[in-house]
Amino acid sequence: MLTSSARLLSLLGLMQSRRRWAGPELAERLGVSDRTVRKDIDRLRSLGYPVDAVRGAGGYYELGVGASMPPLLLDEDEAVAVAVGLRAASGIAGIEETSVRALAKLDAVLPHHLQRQVAAVHEAVVQGPENTGSNVADPVVDAGLLTELSAAIRDRVEVRFDYRADPDSALSAASGAASVVDRRQVEPYRLVSWQRRWYLVARDARTGSWAPYRVDWLTLKTPGGRHFRPVSRPEGEDTAFVLREVAFAGWAVHARVLVDAGADEVLARINPTVGVVEPVDGQHCVLVTGGDSVEVVAVWIGMLGLDFHVEGPPALVQALRVQARRYAAAVPPGE
Repeated sequence: MLTSSARLLSLLGLMQSRRRWAGPELAERLGVSDRTVRKDIDRLRSLGYPVDAVRGAGGYYELGVGASMPPLLLDEDEAVAVAVGLRAASGIAGIEETSVRALAKLDAVLPHHLQRQVAAVHEAVVQGPENTGSNVADPVVDAGLLTELSAAIRDRVEVRFDYRADPDSALSAASGAASVVDRRQVEPYRLVSWQRRWYLVARDARTGSWAPYRVDWLTLKTPGGRHFRPVSRPEGEDTAFVLREVAFAGWAVHARVLVDAGADEVLARINPTVGVVEPVDGQHCVLVTGGDSVEVVAVWIGMLGLDFHVEGPPALVQALRVQARRYAAAVPPGE
């Protein structure tokens, strides 16, 4: 049987692994009587751990919220998983320092054999670049900003922010931004992460319009707005909405490309989240697409494997001319 101190740690670990426990369940897991469980619960309380109890049929014990965080007890698999996850998170823009600090604290208390396991995984795994599909650096998003927006979504409180977007970007128009800096007050509904970008799905209560806002383009203002009653939305609609809007209007560079092929053929060659296809006739369609830069768009539309025509924007036309000269120069004369 476990010693009293070891049993207390085991009890605390169980209560951290699940929200609610019935007394008989804890007694069975610890191999003790219900009376011993009650005594151990009292000992935890005397040590400062807030343990709530509901008596009677269907009663349970629950580890409550205290003034400080109690020691976090992890089993071996959990500790290794958290450590490996923190090492991976250290490469995510905006939370590198926080992840490194948390990892240092965890490493300091891991038993030696677990430190060796974590180190073995870290040394055996090589993490490639996060962004290989663009010549534009990934945006940095402050983890604190994500936390504040998440709290506003949870509490159903409007948020106010200055929205800074490229005035030529289609996302500016999609979200209603009239200038480079625009003050907004909206009802926040969801944060969506896609293509190394964070988007806030929000509703303008005055107009009833919905828009995805790039989180790295907004500066939150305090205080926020009033509480609101959420509008019902289908499950999964927020993610689908962001994919549709970004595919149509959410890139820094936006283009309409006339393709010498029918809409069905083009749709069969692309991921529907990277563009919108508008039929013209049986042999032609328009592809509305975009990217982080004109160079990315120029390369991507060439990968369609179909003839196409681009009238604008001018920077994209120039990028295509540069690419055409490079490809032509890469082919040996006479071949």
